[in-house]
Amino acid sequence: MLFSPLTLGELELPNRLVMAPLTRIRTGEEGIPGPLVVEHYRQRASLGLIVSEGIYPSPAGRSYPGQPGLVNAEQIAGWKKVTDAVHAEGGRMFAQIMHGGRVSHQDITGGRTIVGPSAVAIDGEVRTPSGKQPYPVPHALTTDELSVVMQEIVTGSVNAIEAGFDGVELHSANGYLLHEFVAPNSNVRSDSYGGSPENRARFVIETVNAVVAALGSNRVGIRISPEHNVQGIAETDAADVRATYEVLVDSIASLNLAYLSILHHEPAGDLVQDLRERFDGPFLVNTGFGVVTTREEALALVADGHADAVVVGRPALANPDLARRWKESLPLNDFDPATFYTEGAKGYTDYPSYSG
Repeated sequence: MLFSPLTLGELELPNRLVMAPLTRIRTGEEGIPGPLVVEHYRQRASLGLIVSEGIYPSPAGRSYPGQPGLVNAEQIAGWKKVTDAVHAEGGRMFAQIMHGGRVSHQDITGGRTIVGPSAVAIDGEVRTPSGKQPYPVPHALTTDELSVVMQEIVTGSVNAIEAGFDGVELHSANGYLLHEFVAPNSNVRSDSYGGSPENRARFVIETVNAVVAALGSNRVGIRISPEHNVQGIAETDAADVRATYEVLVDSIASLNLAYLSILHHEPAGDLVQDLRERFDGPFLVNTGFGVVTTREEALALVADGHADAVVVGRPALANPDLARRWKESLPLNDFDPATFYTEGAKGYTDYPSYSG
């Protein structure tokens, strides 16, 4: 089952292995993908679907130095070389559209104001070009400003299609802007976008609808991570989590999106499987940051009917030919965490394919 075809929107995937969006910060200060990025993604084209690293749709939404954008013509052209290379190898690729929200600093955004649903800072430090600094208190977006940010996400998504991507994945996970609206500790608003589960899910739902209106539902997926308490997120009330994500999924189910991707430590658990039933469309699971997904786990998740496809990160990072290796039970390369967030080819394009 894991190595059988799957239809996502208008795409026919040759297997059910999806490369997770992996922050690799290899595009320099200008956020323009170069030859190294082209080669990195080209090498992994045999996976059923590649989801790009998080790409910022506006300079104020950039979370990391070296993170790529989809804002200007140079960035779009850089990504076009990536998608052309992936397509030339027979691959398929979605762009993950990621507004970082409060996960940033003015030294990263070129002095632009850090924004979020509420003026609540992350307790911790952010790595900037000038060293580690405390996370700033974000500007709480006004109702009028929400429409501006939503349009930036729509424009970034349209730019992704211009750059040759087969679709976009809206990043509503891992503590970034869309997730910040959903979580009760980062969203303490008192207007129609805060308070109840329905109100906290509203901005995400409206954004998904706006992107679908621009691209069509077949080209839009979404990633969520209920109870993934990273980067200042605290979704600790199980009843509230269930109520909030049920509202979110129920509200987008009728759109017939390309897929729903869920990052959760219990992909076969009641919460995730209930959301799957509510979505009633192509369903991707990712077991989370805590443990590395194994071949056996991926096989079981699909064979047991818990997912239509499995999203994998570190195994795909270290093994560009992961689909072949897992299908033929071949040995794997070990990944090197020391090179995850550095520059250059080491740990990026120098992992070998199987030579046997």
